[in-house]
Amino acid sequence: MNLKSETKLVEAARNGHLESFGLLYEHYYSSMVALAYSMLSDRQLAEDAAQEVFAIACRDIGNLKSKEKFAAWLAGICRNISRQMLRTKARNIESITDEPADKNNQREYRKEMLRRAVRNLQHTEKELIVLRYYDNLPYEQIAEILDISVQAVNGRLIRTKRKIAKYLKCNGLTGNDYETS
Repeated sequence: MNLKSETKLVEAARNGHLESFGLLYEHYYSSMVALAYSMLSDRQLAEDAAQEVFAIACRDIGNLKSKEKFAAWLAGICRNISRQMLRTKARNIESITDEPADKNNQREYRKEMLRRAVRNLQHTEKELIVLRYYDNLPYEQIAEILDISVQAVNGRLIRTKRKIAKYLKCNGLTGNDYETS
């Protein structure tokens, strides 16, 4: 969806056209799930958060000041909802012991170490990784959602991937252990 058509949909939704809001929902739902997942680490909670994001957005779309910033506005709502869920809901996250998975099962060990590396990232770094590699979004859409430039997305992803690689290396994994083709 290009910015011009999105802006028209946002304007129509602000004027009460539910079908336009539905199209915006379809376009951004998976991104909001991914964004919520980056904070909640629970797919079900992330889907609940995304639903709540759109309920709030539908109610408050008239308060949106800049139609061109719809994606960033949604992302802000999503972050707030996710923070609220972290504070108020008991999470059903599998417990991670201090000992990693059995080193004899190298594939599971690598996966667990990668999950730990991502968990140890700062929130903004996690968002980038999840949007890019979990939701498979292009840099342009990530930039729009996070309200940063495409160049910033690229630079931050490079730094974040280096941070992950350093974590993995410090935990005994070599580049061959975690590189993907």
